[in-house]
Amino acid sequence: MTTDDTVPDPLEEQLPAVRTALSNASRLLACLDFDGTLAPIVEEPDEAAPTPANEAAVEALAAESAVTTAIISGRALTDVRERIDGPSIYAGNHGLELERRGSVAVHPVARKRATRIERACETLETALEPIPNARIEDKRLTATVHVRSVPEAAHPVVERRTREVVDRFGGDALEISGGKQILEIEPSIPWGKGNAVELIDAELPEDTVALYIGDDTTDESAFRAVEPDGVGILVGDDEPSAASTRVASPADVASFLEWLETTGVELLAE
Repeated sequence: MTTDDTVPDPLEEQLPAVRTALSNASRLLACLDFDGTLAPIVEEPDEAAPTPANEAAVEALAAESAVTTAIISGRALTDVRERIDGPSIYAGNHGLELERRGSVAVHPVARKRATRIERACETLETALEPIPNARIEDKRLTATVHVRSVPEAAHPVVERRTREVVDRFGGDALEISGGKQILEIEPSIPWGKGNAVELIDAELPEDTVALYIGDDTTDESAFRAVEPDGVGILVGDDEPSAASTRVASPADVASFLEWLETTGVELLAE
């Protein structure tokens, strides 16, 4: 988020602009976050699943010949790949892993620092064990400390101990970023979801319009990658964002994806 970010307009107010963007393009790149976007946020991350409406909408959109559909997630690639079918492209670990054209590319620096992530996670299992419901998720290239079910009073303790461990094993090689009820442990390299979106978009025709839908701070780089020529849609409340428009929930995402598949695609120029 930057100081220039503003509160996105509700989608209904920006729909004419969306229609114009589609009308000026011949192809659509539809990039979608998973948790909080296609799948409701749940207490246990392992239980996350796309809503039936989103699952059907993604499958239908991915079948359109003029649409390239991609899932861009903070989850590990193998994890998110098993949770949603249809798209031809998947990016995991905030874009550090990218599966397309039948092969998987991994950021070389992230690969080299995976051992540091593993050691930090092993130590955090012990350091955070006394804190109720604190959960560490080792995603190999990155890690997530979940605090959604942790008592509010214990959140500062989780953050302090996490930073101590990351400083010990990572030094300048690892960094911590925040999100909705999470702490992300990542290699300290200038790479994020927005970079993955730009890589995918660069291989498509110039008159492709890019769309990104996401709900968290880790999605902001992707919003900046598609705006202002494309469309960034924030899922959530009226918080400042680089996205130009917003919807309230995964149910609204499904409604928009259904509109894209039935009406929006027809607006693409022949």
